[in-house]
Amino acid sequence: MKKNFVFIFVAALALCASQLSEAQATKDTKEANKLARDGAEASKNQEWEKAVDLLRKATALDHKYAPNLAAVFQQRAYAAATNQQFQDAINDYGEALKISTEDARIYEQRAAVEMKLNDMDKALADYSEAIKIKPNEVRYYGYRSYIYEVKGDIKNSMADADKVLKLDPKNQEAISRKKRLETLQSMRATPAPPPPAASTKTSPAGAHTPHKP
Repeated sequence: MKKNFVFIFVAALALCASQLSEAQATKDTKEANKLARDGAEASKNQEWEKAVDLLRKATALDHKYAPNLAAVFQQRAYAAATNQQFQDAINDYGEALKISTEDARIYEQRAAVEMKLNDMDKALADYSEAIKIKPNEVRYYGYRSYIYEVKGDIKNSMADADKVLKLDPKNQEAISRKKRLETLQSMRATPAPPPPAASTKTSPAGAHTPHKP
């Protein structure tokens, strides 16, 4: 009889704990929903600080709101970039990437801002990350090819131009870039002519020496 009583008592405790847990989960879900709604409204009104704060709290209660938080960071970053607050924009895109690590679009957006700051190495790295995620996106290869060209890296710029043309054979920008790169490549391959031999009568230095009046 005692064993039965103990079993029933333990089962009753487990049931109570389960019900309390479900009640807490329901409470947290409701709170998260409310915070997320308020955060979305704040975002709509471009109240970025408020939106980020509310959606952080909503995400802490229910992780399904994490993409919403990442989206607000993107929106705030875009607003900052539009106002030429480029470093703030880069910081917010970084926060968005901490949440959505596989979003190629965020890498592309951050690279665009880095290019405005003339930070071509970081932009190159971000486009490379975007390509890893979306290896068939023509646009990413096009921008990366442009950056390589700016950096004077003809070989890699040509390789990316070829990738663009493989995916989109009629891409005019890639066609023009490839022609331009081929011209540069041929110029580099052609050895420079030797300098003219110095005259024994008049040296280049002597030609520029002023005469006394």
